[in-house]
Amino acid sequence: MNDLPAFPITKKWPARHPDRLQLYSLPTPNGVKVSIMLEETGLPYEPHLVSFSTNDQMSPEFLSLNPNNKIPAILDPDGPGGKPLPLFESGAILLYLADKTGQLMPKDAAGRWETIQWLMFQMGGIGPMFGQLGFFNKFAGKDYEDKRPRDRYVEEAKRLLGVLEGRLAGRSWIMGDAYSIADIATFPWVRNLIGFYEAADLVEIRNFPQVTRVLEMFLARPAVARGLGIPQRV
Repeated sequence: MNDLPAFPITKKWPARHPDRLQLYSLPTPNGVKVSIMLEETGLPYEPHLVSFSTNDQMSPEFLSLNPNNKIPAILDPDGPGGKPLPLFESGAILLYLADKTGQLMPKDAAGRWETIQWLMFQMGGIGPMFGQLGFFNKFAGKDYEDKRPRDRYVEEAKRLLGVLEGRLAGRSWIMGDAYSIADIATFPWVRNLIGFYEAADLVEIRNFPQVTRVLEMFLARPAVARGLGIPQRV
């Protein structure tokens, strides 16, 4: 296990517990994917708040870990071969942690790839589209007189919810009876869409009872409840 101070990010966010996985994040839908995963697996970690209000994500220290200036990112002191592993992109981090812990991923090859398929569905569809809807409904986009951009993302969000609704029919979770990284990736975004983004009526969430059923199950998990607030905002 190598020394973490060799990584510039530890200058801005010193590791009090250098033997633990270091998480650099913010409690957004992408950020809490990783904190929830860590809480679910029980892997020891140390969270660090990356504050957008002070442009922490643009600091040289953070960019040394993620040149794409997005949260979350991790630095695992005990990576492959016992060497530190820096990693960004929430989907990649979920896959890495599933492999590292042997949890929340089917053991068989077919189930593994099906889970990755639904993880990519979230990464390429639900996340970007729900995020655009949030911009046009709650943030600067709400001031645009032309509502066609907002409505375009409303319709796409409803389409994606319909895909998820169909998948969940007759299933407890996205992958069936087993809770997985596909659920951890997806449901923070559903929660944000109908909560923080205030789009429940716009997307007619009442028309997606399977989605809301599983969202309630997800939010009832103790690890999810803890992970949603990590790192704590100050």
